Amino acid sequence: MDHSYLAANWADVRRRVDAACREAGRDPAGVSILPVSKTFDADVVRAAVVLGLRRFGENKVQEIRDKSSLLADCGIAWVVIGHLQTNKAKDVARLASEVQSLDRLELAEALHRRLQLEGRSLDVLVQVKTSPEESKHGLPPAELPAFLDSLRQYDSLRVRGLMTMATHSDDPAEVRACFRRLRELRDAMQARGHDLPRLSMGMSGDFPLAIAEGATEVRIGSAIFGPRPVGATAAPAAMGPVP
Repeated sequence: MDHSYLAANWADVRRRVDAACREAGRDPAGVSILPVSKTFDADVVRAAVVLGLRRFGENKVQEIRDKSSLLADCGIAWVVIGHLQTNKAKDVARLASEVQSLDRLELAEALHRRLQLEGRSLDVLVQVKTSPEESKHGLPPAELPAFLDSLRQYDSLRVRGLMTMATHSDDPAEVRACFRRLRELRDAMQARGHDLPRLSMGMSGDFPLAIAEGATEVRIGSAIFGPRPVGATAAPAAMGPVP
């Protein structure tokens, strides 16, 4: 298939992120983009790798498992951004470079145990629930101080920052409030001695608001890869080595 549209989409997203940074009075170098490849098959990811992209966010561990076997020659760093069940810890410890959805001690313990067996460590972000929507996952803000303190016992988990998903709303003020809440929580936790340089927040539809509130990384899917296939299961497809 022709994936030439990816280059134009990627350039446009980078341009828009840079513009949002300048609008917020920030250095564009301080905001990275995590391409979210969930539901897109291995051929699409391989085409993105040709453009120089190496980190990809996935919601489901099954997709990482399927794609990583076909893209082993690409040097991809897989990032788990979806809600994670403890029974997936084995695959995450073996395949992922980062988890951005750590939200409970049971999961931290499972990951730590499997990482010790693998002889690895893992970057993690704590997902905080800043939206009132029941469908959103994440740690309640009031529990964050104790949770971060408890994570210090798991030396295989390198806590790098916080992640959130904003409320689904047409009101920019409501969306921006979610991002502001995460930044304020991060600042408060740093005052308690936790080093949390990263804020992963903002997606294709709301990233300028996240950047205005201090995001250091935005998670972009459809603006790069296009509309997600309806009912797609991201069936992998094999191709030759990446140039």
